[in-house]
Amino acid sequence: MDMILTDEQELLLESLDELMERYGTEEYFKECDEKHEWPQEFTDALLENGFQMLGVDERFGGTPVDVTTLMLVAERVCKNGAPIYVYGNLCSLKDMTEFGSPEQQEQCFAEVMAGRPGFVLGFTEPGAGSDSSSLATTFKRRDGKVYLNGSKSFMTNACNSKYMLCVARDADDDPNDKANRSKFSMWWVQLHDDEGNLMPGITIDPLEKIGWNMGNTCEMSLNEVELEEKDLVGVEGQGFIQAMVNFEVERVLACAQSLGAAECVYEDAVRYATQRIQFGKPIGNNQLIQEHITEMYIMIENMRSWVYGCAAKIDRGESVMVDSACAKLYCGRSAFEVCDKALQIMGGIGYTKDSRVSRIWRDQRVYRIGAGTDEIMIHIAGRALQKPFKN
Repeated sequence: MDMILTDEQELLLESLDELMERYGTEEYFKECDEKHEWPQEFTDALLENGFQMLGVDERFGGTPVDVTTLMLVAERVCKNGAPIYVYGNLCSLKDMTEFGSPEQQEQCFAEVMAGRPGFVLGFTEPGAGSDSSSLATTFKRRDGKVYLNGSKSFMTNACNSKYMLCVARDADDDPNDKANRSKFSMWWVQLHDDEGNLMPGITIDPLEKIGWNMGNTCEMSLNEVELEEKDLVGVEGQGFIQAMVNFEVERVLACAQSLGAAECVYEDAVRYATQRIQFGKPIGNNQLIQEHITEMYIMIENMRSWVYGCAAKIDRGESVMVDSACAKLYCGRSAFEVCDKALQIMGGIGYTKDSRVSRIWRDQRVYRIGAGTDEIMIHIAGRALQKPFKN
């Protein structure tokens, strides 16, 4: 897809490139990855220069932009070698800007403006991954209070989030009743006090992962966690619908990040192929290496078409239910294949931690799982694509 950028978009990306030359070096990210530390200096720089607040309404201190511009920035962040997951979390803040009370919004954006996550989304559970209707965390009213009980899993940045947006079902509802299968509510839960201590009834345990070493991913237990009625977010019983409000944009954002990561490793691999001498000539002169490079290029350009085709539709107000699922499926698979080919071209050096290709290869694999598995994307698209032919 031939992208013609506006002058404003060109200047925005040039500014981002300059910022990353200073704060987003590979040496810095390598150190953070090895130490399993969040790249705070880099994300602070993004925030201070307005990038983390792109797409957020002005009344919350943000800068409204179209979805296409958000995707351009996400792509460029990852193309410049940043961890794929450090940009774009603000897409999830739409749950708070759309449904949060003034007090909840104030608390959320106070965290954001301090360079911390606004909240962690408490949705996935040990028994409820792709099958969200199996969500078992409950809330129950008693003596004028509300009490949460249950478990959450795969919660990104729960260790350093002060708040959680928790999705739970009413303990008095029968989960076997079809009318209640997707009847959930959202609750605003404080996880840590001002000193960083866990609130009563909450335990958090980090998970060891293959990749994403700079961010924590956690399991959480909720045991009689006490809330007030004012902690309800939005409309009771509409939590599932509220959580879905931005899923399609988030899927396309994941695709833009995958596109950027693929471009990053592609450039590293092609540069290596032109400089690595074996048998008296660059390995890029060999036809099999040229085949890898050509296939990588084709996949990257196809990914670009999916990302910006979807973004353009969203900006026009068109539905991307099918397209976002197909894009997520294609980009998740293709970006990892590009990473794998890049590692193959670079050989042994690509498999070492001296090469950022190995870090991006590890980080990219989860995008066939997170934000909707390949199998669920196929189900969403396959079911919808058949619908017009059933009559």
